[in-house]
Amino acid sequence: MLEIQPTVQPKLPTFYVDALGKDADGNTAVVKKRFSWPAQTKSWWDMLTRHPLAVEFTEMDWAYLAETALIHAQFWKGDVKLAGELRLREAKYGFTPEDRARLRMQFALATTAEVESAERVERAVTSKDRMRGITRKETA
Repeated sequence: MLEIQPTVQPKLPTFYVDALGKDADGNTAVVKKRFSWPAQTKSWWDMLTRHPLAVEFTEMDWAYLAETALIHAQFWKGDVKLAGELRLREAKYGFTPEDRARLRMQFALATTAEVESAERVERAVTSKDRMRGITRKETA
């Protein structure tokens, strides 16, 4: 049995990319430019801290998600051909209801009405008691 060690979410990495710029003589040259994370990707990364499974993410999960963040950033910077890869990567972490169903992930999100209904059923003595509060709309 392997023991995993959950890891806290790291910050988005700082790195440099090649870009066209001017050298000291004013000639066009390839220069290093700090990569700028789009606001959408920063929000997406922050949203991951609220992912229901984030407390269980390992160093490998965060590394994979950091790579996914780069794809997310490139997508938001206009490289729409990355949409498919982004979707596949997000699906692995249950980003949509369909993904969660496929992964058999369930999150307990009970509304007040659901809680009250469950409590009413627990207290009910007869079927009439269980249906109290539920009305039928008459149609003409």
